[in-house]
Amino acid sequence: QEVGPTMVGDEHSDPSLMRYLGATKRNMLGNHFWEYYVDDAPRIVLDKLERYGYRVVSMTGVGQTLVWCLHKE
Repeated sequence: QEVGPTMVGDEHSDPSLMRYLGATKRNMLGNHFWEYYVDDAPRIVLDKLERYGYRVVSMTGVGQTLVWCLHKE
């Protein structure tokens, strides 16, 4: 079963792209940085990014976390 939230960016991410994704900016306790997240499952986020011109270049697993590398064409 796919679940969110999905991390989609950091404090340096494009604000217009974050608005398009419906992302919220937050700072988790103990972190010295901000991150953007959405409540959508990764599949939904990747579909939105594909429509915005991004393509998946690679994907890997880190523990229970999945990481996708994308490139805008």
